[in-house]
Amino acid sequence: MTDITLLDGGMGQELVHRAGDAPTHLWSTQVMIDHPGMVADVHRDYVAAGATVHTTNTYAIHHDRLAGTPLESQFAALHLAAIAEARTACAGHRIAGSIGPLRASYRPDIHPDHAEAMPLYAEVAQMLAPHVDLMICETVASVAQARAVLDGARTAGKPVWLSMTVNDADGTRLRSGELLAEVLPIAVDGAAAVLANCAAPEAMAAALDVLARSGLPFGAYANGFTQITADFLKDKPTVDSLSARHDLGPDAYAAFAMGWIAQGATIVGGCCEVGPPHIATLAAAIRAAGHRIV
Repeated sequence: MTDITLLDGGMGQELVHRAGDAPTHLWSTQVMIDHPGMVADVHRDYVAAGATVHTTNTYAIHHDRLAGTPLESQFAALHLAAIAEARTACAGHRIAGSIGPLRASYRPDIHPDHAEAMPLYAEVAQMLAPHVDLMICETVASVAQARAVLDGARTAGKPVWLSMTVNDADGTRLRSGELLAEVLPIAVDGAAAVLANCAAPEAMAAALDVLARSGLPFGAYANGFTQITADFLKDKPTVDSLSARHDLGPDAYAAFAMGWIAQGATIVGGCCEVGPPHIATLAAAIRAAGHRIV
């Protein structure tokens, strides 16, 4: 029997689907403002599904994302709103403060240099810290980004989980093209766990083989997109340029995740397009295999 931490699934795409509104480049942040209480409803569904760590809807709340929008002055208020929705719905559960990438996901080419990026990540971490149990730095696409976000998040004094997004066709490489292994010396100098996220589930086995070398707790939470399209890599993209797979239902996703557990992963969950039914099926599979969800 192994103790398994079960993360929740995707928040942003779940909100977009439930809201039914045309997506904006503010993504889940816009839905949270337009539909108060919907974030808490999603959190409650993940609680009911069996998840034990719940991620705040703060991934996309950065000054650069808000610039030039009506929400530009609401940076702190938006973080507090997301925290309130998580705490309302997830009492008694661990809450992970999500820190997403500056400027854009999957775009290490436009990530700021360390001197600019680190204090921006630190600002988010310090805002989240009084209200969460740990930080989860998500969708880290390059070695430089890993160093900046980890250095920033560590200033808040909470455990930090560092999660990298890898190439869909080669899980041993980051989206930047750099080897995932190049992140390990950075991670062991301050992360409490290392993960891979927001890539195809087929890429995760190779990624986990690399992450296992860190000696830290490790795991994965994949997405359910068909691919990251060229349109999504343009400035201020919207998620309607991405499409969901039709071959990754709850049973199929759980089969992938159970394979990761067989590799030694002790933290599993889901990312974009992986919803509460997937997490409920995965929870059942974990228990059926004789493991304990903690």
